Amino acid sequence: MRRFSFLILILSFITIIVNAQKNIDSTSMVLKVYQLGEIIISESAINQTVFKKDMQKLNAGNVASSISMLPSVTLVNSGARNETTVFLRGFDLRSVPVFADGIPVYVPYDGYVDLGRFTNSDLSKIEVSKGYSSILYGANTIGGAINMISSKPLKKLEFELTAGAFSGKAYNTNLSVGSNLGKVYFQGSFSRISREYYSLSKDFDTCINETDYIRDNSYRLDNKVSVKVGFTPNENDEYSINYIYQHGEKGNPVYLGTDENIRIRYWQWPRWDKQSIYFISKTRLGKLSYLKTRVFYDKFINVLKSYDDDTYLTQMRPYAFTSNYNDYSYGASFETGTEYLKNNLFKIAGHYKYDMHRENNDGEPVRHFADNTLSIGIEDVFTPFSKLKIIPGISYNIINSVIAEDYDSNNDAISNYPANSNSATNMQVATYYQFNDKINLSITGAYKTRFATMKDRYSYRLGIAIPNPDLIAETAMNYEISSKIRFADKISIQPAIFYSHINNTIQMVDNVLPGISQMQNTGESEFYGADISVNIEIYKNLILNANYSYIERQNISNPEILFTDVPKHSVFAYVNYSPVKSVELTFSSVYNSDRYSNSEGLLSQEFAVFNTNLSYEFAKYFKVETGIKNILDKNYTLMEGYPEEGRNYYFSLTYTLKK
Repeated sequence: MRRFSFLILILSFITIIVNAQKNIDSTSMVLKVYQLGEIIISESAINQTVFKKDMQKLNAGNVASSISMLPSVTLVNSGARNETTVFLRGFDLRSVPVFADGIPVYVPYDGYVDLGRFTNSDLSKIEVSKGYSSILYGANTIGGAINMISSKPLKKLEFELTAGAFSGKAYNTNLSVGSNLGKVYFQGSFSRISREYYSLSKDFDTCINETDYIRDNSYRLDNKVSVKVGFTPNENDEYSINYIYQHGEKGNPVYLGTDENIRIRYWQWPRWDKQSIYFISKTRLGKLSYLKTRVFYDKFINVLKSYDDDTYLTQMRPYAFTSNYNDYSYGASFETGTEYLKNNLFKIAGHYKYDMHRENNDGEPVRHFADNTLSIGIEDVFTPFSKLKIIPGISYNIINSVIAEDYDSNNDAISNYPANSNSATNMQVATYYQFNDKINLSITGAYKTRFATMKDRYSYRLGIAIPNPDLIAETAMNYEISSKIRFADKISIQPAIFYSHINNTIQMVDNVLPGISQMQNTGESEFYGADISVNIEIYKNLILNANYSYIERQNISNPEILFTDVPKHSVFAYVNYSPVKSVELTFSSVYNSDRYSNSEGLLSQEFAVFNTNLSYEFAKYFKVETGIKNILDKNYTLMEGYPEEGRNYYFSLTYTLKK
């Protein structure tokens, strides 16, 4: 029945395509984009993109909130760790790696990254691939990829300074300085966000663990510095060195829900530090070929403190500890392409990545875990005639365990897990067709894989699980039909339907020993649904943008184990009105239906939240911005037991100079 319903959805989609009228808006956004950081398939734009102007229009201050405005992207707050993350069409970030200018930045141990720590003031755009993503990204893109692309100066002098304040005794500062002198360019930026707390809705019912409306232990501090120096000896070649430093501190508000099995955690992170340095180059080889290289080193230091109680002062009880991560990764990649064969842009890419994870609790010896990952892939953009592009790709990936150490706390001894390795092949094809000047259509199929993370293979899960070093890669067969249609030059729509069949899903299996679980390759599941985006230019200065997403996830192998964190229905919409050139008003809303917060059916209830943003350029170089988020002071959760912020306000002043 589910497959029959999905077939009806496909037929309805094709009906929309056949009956559509008018041409496609092919506006290109290239301003200030650091093009070396892009992973380009072709101009067919299978990716979806959030530009800097969109982030500013909706006052989205980090990467997670920026991309959550896209269809089928679900914003999630992992309350147990106070991490902000996203799901793409039901896939979490282990299956959707995060890149900065094409450089992998996800945490080596578990494959996740806290996108709430990634501020976006130094970004030009964020590209999101769902299901189908370029082979050129490398391994583990089973559900897609997220690429944060930084800015590049265009003028001899670019200076921007923003200072602001928002609810919760909070302040933010962004500073950017850039210069482009023709053959040499420089870009430097600094951002800082500090906050003492956030306030809960007045509809929140106080309780023994939260006696007022100031959310306890909800402080945060995030500093980010980025520097870029580039050299362009001619119009075809470019070489650049980039450095990013992030320092974060945060509290972890306690659980306030109804699940009696969840233990209250008194956690704080005094350090969430990340550094990346990378070199990117692109060199023209003759008239028809090019070579692009990336070399990087990434370091991640994380300190987690678990305390006795809500005073956050002592660590005497058995569950108290100080956990230390000291990780690093390094690697390199190359991409070479040629148009030597007529009507073909043939590309080959190779990737190498070495991940080292070092962990220990205070008073214990350091354990080491290391993997290296290799990937080699080819991709071709074949254009048999001007309206049609066919983009096949294939890659071979392999992961090898270099070292993995087990710790026995009873005798304070370290031993080695047996060596393990796994390989996987990815294959995909995209077909892109432009129906004269009225409509375009893309059909994609992608067989993709994800290797088990170090945490999947080796974690004891605080004593309730046993490791499984022999986990093999998950596999997924992803299909999508999507289109871009424009009516009467005022209305554009982007419908899409998608289906993913996942095998060898890595999931927790209970009672492999009495009371003990284990991660195993037991799962078969399917994710399917549809989304549609609509943009209507009501008047020249009044625009409506909205999208709706429907996502269904079925656990075929273990129906009693429910998928969590993704609502079946979601809507995002905004109206942008500019009565005069210097004033811009944006009213936005978000709706999510119920979602499961645990695999046994605990619900986070549906909600609708409304926001507004007003900006005013009151002088040649100055802009003031203010707004209200959660206007109706809605009491809601993204994860049951972790209430989100109530009504809150912000204000900022920006000075911009370009010469």
